[in-house]
Amino acid sequence: MNIQVKLVLSAIALAATATLSQAAEPIKIGVAGPFTGGSSSMGVSMRDGVRMATDEINKAGGVLGRQLLLVERDDEAKNERGVQIAQELISKEKVAATVGYINTGVALASQRFYQEAKIPVMNNVATGSLVTHQFDDQPENYIFRNAAHDSIQAPMIVEEAITRRGFKKVAILADSTNYGQLGRTDLETALGLKGVKAVAVEKFNVKDVDMTPQLLKAKEAGAEVVLTYAIGPELAQIANGMTKLGWKVPMIGSWTLSMANFIDNAGPGGEGARMPQTFIQEPTTPKRQSFIVSYLRTFKPKDSRIDSPVSAAQGYDSVYLLAAAIKQAGSTDGPKIKAALEDLKAPVDGVVTTYNKPFSAKDHEAITANIPVFGEVKGQRVVYAYADDQKKASEIRLKDANAKGALAVKK
Repeated sequence: MNIQVKLVLSAIALAATATLSQAAEPIKIGVAGPFTGGSSSMGVSMRDGVRMATDEINKAGGVLGRQLLLVERDDEAKNERGVQIAQELISKEKVAATVGYINTGVALASQRFYQEAKIPVMNNVATGSLVTHQFDDQPENYIFRNAAHDSIQAPMIVEEAITRRGFKKVAILADSTNYGQLGRTDLETALGLKGVKAVAVEKFNVKDVDMTPQLLKAKEAGAEVVLTYAIGPELAQIANGMTKLGWKVPMIGSWTLSMANFIDNAGPGGEGARMPQTFIQEPTTPKRQSFIVSYLRTFKPKDSRIDSPVSAAQGYDSVYLLAAAIKQAGSTDGPKIKAALEDLKAPVDGVVTTYNKPFSAKDHEAITANIPVFGEVKGQRVVYAYADDQKKASEIRLKDANAKGALAVKK
């Protein structure tokens, strides 16, 4: 064999080795959420759901013949920390996409960096209505979501309070964050459509421990029900404050009333609270049963209760949605993943629902108004508030989750 042939064969071998090496490189997926602090009940549950899905996908061979590698970062529910993490995941870690965001404010502060870098973000918990519309003025949008946004939740809350339960006088208590105040606006809009104006609208800060002034104003205004937009620890303070005042009226609020740190800290005062849920920890379908059993076996939560079932389920589904898009795109290139998400050819069998063409170029919301049901705190757990909703949960995932007809609430 002459020297030229040897050199050519050597070059081919090196090229083949390099190609195989490149193909074997893992696909990095960022995971951003609060794993410590008051929002950690949601963040850790979300992260655990993401880990479960990733482990399943990797054991089945990965995506495009490559393993998924999670790059996890604790944003501490702080906007500035979220911004730092976004820049690190994009510039240093070179992630193909990121899942997460629990807090609406952190999402709004951070995701602009992904938008500029043309890297998809799958919001799997943050529900602020603005989240997927932040870049409506731009020709492309890299922000997706598989959580029930507040333009779905707020009308549900109002329907439950005004129409279903017949209350005439409502008070709104919302925290001062982007989440709380955007949610308050959505509640007021939904009330307005019913011809109702809240008798009291009160604000408080995260970490406030005394809601007496706000509650007294609501009570003195004759409120028959309290509508809430906040997270677990402060929601517990509202319930505890009502107990101290001897004022017992129902609490109906956003999905966060299902958080373990509300249920545990409110104790008896939290019983009966109701909230929209995309997932309740009951085995209403074989898929949900398998998810619950696997989660409990893997993470062994206290009292066999997932701290934030909604966060865990949506976190799990977000990875499968991304994996389906990467597989369809045949690439980890951001624009190609985005294009695939906007036109997913095959249904994605999730825990929350079966996602059948969940996104389009103009609609980046996977969860539609026909999916959430009402949960109720009962015996320190969240259960179905209505038997019909339990039946609905068994049936909905067999239907087209993209049915965005008359039930869809337009912002």
